[in-house]
Amino acid sequence: MGHAPKSITLGEEHRAGPEIRALGSKASVVGVSGVALAAILSFGGFLGGSPEHFFKSWLFAFLTILTICMGSLFFVMIQHATKAGWSASIRRMAEHVTSNLQWIWILFLPFFFLVLVGDGGKVWHWMDPAHVDPIIEGKAGFLNVPFWTVRAVIYFVVFFAASKFFVGTSVAQDASGDPRLTLKMQKWVPGFIVLFALSLTFAAFDWAMSLEAHWFSTMFGVNLLAMSFCGFFSLFCVMTFVVQRQGKMLNEVTQEHWQDMGKLLFGLGIVFHAYIGFSQYMLIWYANIPEETTWYLARVAGPWAPWMWFLVFGHFFVPFVLLLTKHTKRCKPVMTAIAVWMLLAHAVDVYLLIMPTVPAEALANASDWADFAAGARSGSIDVGYQPQLTDLLLLIGFFGFLVSGICRSMTKAPLVAARDPRISEALAFENM
Repeated sequence: MGHAPKSITLGEEHRAGPEIRALGSKASVVGVSGVALAAILSFGGFLGGSPEHFFKSWLFAFLTILTICMGSLFFVMIQHATKAGWSASIRRMAEHVTSNLQWIWILFLPFFFLVLVGDGGKVWHWMDPAHVDPIIEGKAGFLNVPFWTVRAVIYFVVFFAASKFFVGTSVAQDASGDPRLTLKMQKWVPGFIVLFALSLTFAAFDWAMSLEAHWFSTMFGVNLLAMSFCGFFSLFCVMTFVVQRQGKMLNEVTQEHWQDMGKLLFGLGIVFHAYIGFSQYMLIWYANIPEETTWYLARVAGPWAPWMWFLVFGHFFVPFVLLLTKHTKRCKPVMTAIAVWMLLAHAVDVYLLIMPTVPAEALANASDWADFAAGARSGSIDVGYQPQLTDLLLLIGFFGFLVSGICRSMTKAPLVAARDPRISEALAFENM
């Protein structure tokens, strides 16, 4: 291995070229087209589409890209909190993803509109005035529309402020080279991590867990964090591969960095994710309390069961085996192929988080698990299995918006934080 340069003089290899700009423009078209086609199918009633399904699909697509951006923000903050030097040359790539948190609130506006006109019950059943029972009434102090709306605004303010601060300060250092800006980020990062943890946890409760307001899990927030790791580190590898294929960042992101990126995807996006998912499932299965098992019933019975098995093998066992060896992590094409697969697995993971539902009457009428499972398989018991083309179109559309936002950020700032005071440590980084 040759000796890496110990400093960086910004050149064309550190800036987005016309290919990135063109990709961003095409991604915008894909985004608008995907959303428009999904709206036509849903509101036109084509292929079984409906407004109710459209908004739930919108939530699925939104959380898929939001978790990716939250994973990037966490990565950026942890690098400052730990004073990491190895990542100084690749951190800017994560910051380009993090910058999307400054506009992603726009994609949540349809839900604010639904709530404003009193149709929030199309997504969150507890918002429907006609859907009232003692359990929901008991949670009314927390699950009420005004408080829910205020909390949502607070979450997006935190996401925006954190993204603006860390990305903006890092980019400002490109011009000034002032090492005090690094110290400034290190000073404020503990507070932002606390706000991040609280916002992500309660957003998970409000937007995903409350889809079935009778059910609850104290592990739900950290489960969404684990999903964020998988989504971000997968996209991180794909982004880096695309950029390097264009002749950019060849000296700044070496095989050593690829190996550590693979370690992060392996350790946090796969192993930690599986640990949290299994822990939540095992505790609920072992306790076997009806109020807690309902959420899993829809996901392990009937047509949803194959999707769960896909997560067991496609999200954990297969990539776990593939990434055990360092040789896989150091091979860019193989690592990128695995990352693309994990992005698909991440989308399926979020889909299973949002879409399955079990009507209360179905649970009440089933005498036992075998009776429920048989009814779910035969279709006589509705477990909310309604995959539609709308789901795929919105997912593609939202990924288009995400890619467009990343490309736009890349055109505004260099691809590397060239004047970070730890950049020489990153350029000389080697795995033991």
